[in-house]
Amino acid sequence: MAEQITIPISTFEIGIAYTRPVVNLWLDRAAIVQKMFDTFQPWNVNIDDVEGITTGKPSEQGVKFRLPLQKITFFFGPAACKFTKEAATWADAEEMLRILTAALDVLVHQGGVELGKRSTSLALHLQPKNVPFRELLWPFLVPAIAQLENSKAEAMAYVVRWKGRRITLDGSAALANAVFANLERDFEPTVSLDDIEAAVFNDEVNLLKLLNVEEVES
Repeated sequence: MAEQITIPISTFEIGIAYTRPVVNLWLDRAAIVQKMFDTFQPWNVNIDDVEGITTGKPSEQGVKFRLPLQKITFFFGPAACKFTKEAATWADAEEMLRILTAALDVLVHQGGVELGKRSTSLALHLQPKNVPFRELLWPFLVPAIAQLENSKAEAMAYVVRWKGRRITLDGSAALANAVFANLERDFEPTVSLDDIEAAVFNDEVNLLKLLNVEEVES
């Protein structure tokens, strides 16, 4: 029987590199900032939600927009952009894609950006309701290591990487008695946002099956 869990913390990110840097997004970005601000108006952005990033390397500088009601931030610089959604749920996926698509349209049509490779990260903190979180991780401890001591391991972490994909399982540093899971993937520029959504959804479904857990309302 699957262990019941809640997911109190969940964060989704997608970073998109440009095929080439667009220097105007670093040096002369007033027009595109105004266009981006106007585009975000349906989501109640205001001027205090706009932040110019002027520190770090040129590739790290740019403009960050916050949409507080949606718990979304969108950053763009001269070489890449990043979309972040806190408290991410699949019920919000359609609106997330609508906001992301609107922002990318501005970069492409107003900023002259050609979008390149994409990378996603879905970070989940899984909190079991009835057992210690370690019980969810013990099945993946290989016998050769487990047999080094007579007692059960108190902590364990797993990182598995394939070409274009990575999974991390560890104890949560943010929540007591919780597993931290981070599912990362890389995608080619030709992969649509809808296909990316489907891949990330399947990754989460397969992870929950692997851990033998079932999400319930908190």
